[in-house]
This record gives sequence, structure tokens and C-alpha cells, in this order.
Amino acid sequence: MEVSEDGFVLTREGYREIQRELNEIITRKRPEVIQRIREARQLGDLSESFDYEDAKRIQAMLEVRIQELKTILAHANVVDRAISDGSVGIGTKVVVRDLEDGVEDTFTIVGPAESSPAEGRISHESCVGRELLGKRAGDRVTVNTPGGIVRYEVISVQ
Repeated sequence: MEVSEDGFVLTREGYREIQRELNEIITRKRPEVIQRIREARQLGDLSESFDYEDAKRIQAMLEVRIQELKTILAHANVVDRAISDGSVGIGTKVVVRDLEDGVEDTFTIVGPAESSPAEGRISHESCVGRELLGKRAGDRVTVNTPGGIVRYEVISVQ
């Protein structure tokens, strides 16, 4: 995981969520996997034990995730945004309308480490996030996305 010059830009909520995930892995998931490995070892021959191999694979993935989360937290640049000027920034929720089909979408602008487009959290570094930064209600943007050009009108910024 590469740390950018600005560290990992996170909202306060995103920072807390990463802390919760790390705590969950360390206090619950890791001990469960260690117990599965112990139980598989007690059964004897490990050369063909699916349970043992599966538990070891999960353990390796958890250890990688623990290191990723620790790196993010160690290099976090937590952004507390006071929304006084009404413009889109990291931590703001923005409602936009697609000017082609009239469909409205709501996005929360976050750093890359906490983005989840399926949950409406988009990175300020994404093509849409980049174009929305600094915009206000009533502004229009044209975004060149992988799926083509999309034009939005900003409806509200919270």
C-alpha cells in the first residue's frame, strides 16, 4: 500500500470506521481463525486438510488487512470540514441531478481509503469527485467517466 504525499485523506467518520474494522479483526476474527487452525491440527494429517489450508489462507488475508489498516491509520490526514461556504469538499454530502435523464444521486465526498461507490461514498480523486470539488448548488459540471460523458447539476451541498 503506497502512502501519498498527503497521507491517507479521511473524514473523522472514516477514521473511526477503520479503527472499528481493525479492532474487529484483532479481537474477534483473528482469534477465531487461530482456533480453527488449532482444531485442524488436532485432527492429525494436515497434508490434505481443507479446513487447515482454508484457515491458513484466511489468516494470511487478515494479517495483510491488519497491516493495511495500521498503515492507513498511521498516515491518516483527518479532514474536519466546517461547511460554512456551501461548497463541495471532503466530508460533504452533495445531491446532483443527471442533466440527461433527470435522475438524482447523492454522494459523500471522501478520501480514497474510505470510498465505496456502491454506498454513495466517492473519492475526491475520482473523476466525478474531482469535478465536484468547490462547486455549489446550481453549478453544473461535465465529467468524463469510463462510461462516457455525464453532465450534472449540483442540487444541494450539506
